[in-house]
Amino acid sequence: MTRGYRILIVDDDADYVAAVGAYLEANGFTVVTAANGQEGLRMAARHRPALIIMDVMMGDRTEGLFAVNELRRLPGLERTPIIVASALYTTEPEFTVPPEAEWLAGATFLGKPVDLSVLLERINTLLDMG
Repeated sequence: MTRGYRILIVDDDADYVAAVGAYLEANGFTVVTAANGQEGLRMAARHRPALIIMDVMMGDRTEGLFAVNELRRLPGLERTPIIVASALYTTEPEFTVPPEAEWLAGATFLGKPVDLSVLLERINTLLDMG
């Protein structure tokens, strides 16, 4: 079903990472994790994931957004699908990013709390499995 795709979760909320990671592993994915943007960049370069799930607000309010831009500069990761999952939409309701805006190259946005079935559906679509 998932052909062993590797997914990198970059988020400073250990409980969220554990829950999403367990769900994805139960659905056949291999999961690697990072607790901040810099570690996420290192893990992405090292593990070359098929897809990345990135939080926005980690060490600072926009750390994840900067990490996404840096990921796009890493050779071989320029086109890796990225899902930006953030509570930013909950805490800052006026912050909206229409998917067609494409201001953050190739990123898909999901608000937290993330509906795991929606996340899985999005992953399958982005990895061309669904």
